Amino acid sequence: MFDWLTEQVSAGPITYLVVAFAAGGDVLFPLIPSETIVITASVLAAQGDLRIWLIVPAVAVGAFIGDNISYLLGRVVGDPAARRLFQGEKAGDRLQWAERAMQRRGSLLVVVGRFIPGGRTASTFAAGTLEMAYRKFVVADAAAALAWALYASMLGYLGGQTFKHSLWKPIVGSLVVAGLVTLGIEGWRRVQRSRGRDILGDEDSG
Repeated sequence: MFDWLTEQVSAGPITYLVVAFAAGGDVLFPLIPSETIVITASVLAAQGDLRIWLIVPAVAVGAFIGDNISYLLGRVVGDPAARRLFQGEKAGDRLQWAERAMQRRGSLLVVVGRFIPGGRTASTFAAGTLEMAYRKFVVADAAAALAWALYASMLGYLGGQTFKHSLWKPIVGSLVVAGLVTLGIEGWRRVQRSRGRDILGDEDSG
């Protein structure tokens, strides 16, 4: 797996386009391992092969563009796009939750949704279907894209700085930390929801 990643995420200039495409593409194609690609590129930056100050804006811009595509699909296409993007009971439930939460929290959901499993696509699409003011969405999503870009990039970069002479250790370590953070956020959300005070949804959602 590491050989494949380092082949895709190499020291060449094309890597910045790869991370931008991955950051934007996974909103519509969840199988794209965007976080893994960003972390790998950032590890290589820490080891001197890439430039972290180019990775961060590339990731942020890519994520921002992808989110805007999801928003526009929700606003312009609506139900036909929803049937394609949210197939299955769990995906449908996630979209319904996002729509309820969007009505109550709006901008907050756009930012926090990025760090919830499946929340990025659901929150940006719901912002479109509910016709959230585009200017408001752009501001919230710009903050969300930059926050996620800094989070994922710095995670890999710090890991690469810690393990200077290894590639797999910082990648695995960073992915474990990212997984724990994601599980922690989702676990906290579920606990709040079960207690009937989910800050991102209905007050009586439990």
